[in-house]
Amino acid sequence: MGQGGRPRRARAHDEELGRAVAAAQQGDEAAFAIAYRLVHPGLVGYLRGLVGTDGETAEDVAAEAWLEIARDLGRFRGDGAGFRGWTATIARHRAFDHLRRQRTRPRPAAPEQDLLELPGPHDTPGQALEAISTRRVLDLIGELPRDQAEAVLLRVVVGLDGPATARVLGKRPGAVRTAAHRGLRRLGERLGLDGAADEGPGTLGGSR
Repeated sequence: MGQGGRPRRARAHDEELGRAVAAAQQGDEAAFAIAYRLVHPGLVGYLRGLVGTDGETAEDVAAEAWLEIARDLGRFRGDGAGFRGWTATIARHRAFDHLRRQRTRPRPAAPEQDLLELPGPHDTPGQALEAISTRRVLDLIGELPRDQAEAVLLRVVVGLDGPATARVLGKRPGAVRTAAHRGLRRLGERLGLDGAADEGPGTLGGSR
């Protein structure tokens, strides 16, 4: 995972994403396509965790979110990492609109396996995050309490840091760190990873 508990893949793409967003705000359609390519897979994975594993439904909600993202792009201020958080917030609102229309409650579901490429050091919960690439752990995410599952999905699938995850969820960073830590610890315990119950919430990085 590395710094702040964020997947290296997301961090590596954030500089490119920031450049693409800035160019897209100047009317560069090709740059907007690059931003879409970098963000969309994680966004759909997150939406699957909110609206269920029906891929068509998650894609439909994502399409609604991208219409809003494109419409309001000129109002966005921030870097690549900030853009991930901004788009996740929009997608979350659209998911809840969908769920209200369906008169159901959000139920975390496992994202697609091919969305998760998680290299990282052998720390726990880093080990749990690496193991999320297996089908077994994808299923376990769906069994977590909703606050824990959503925190893990935002941190791992979307690639947000702790403060950005807190902003998306409208919660205090400490509460989100605790929820993510508990979710990762539970995954680690279920997987039999050594030390899974010993790590403190600070492992996920309070300032990143």
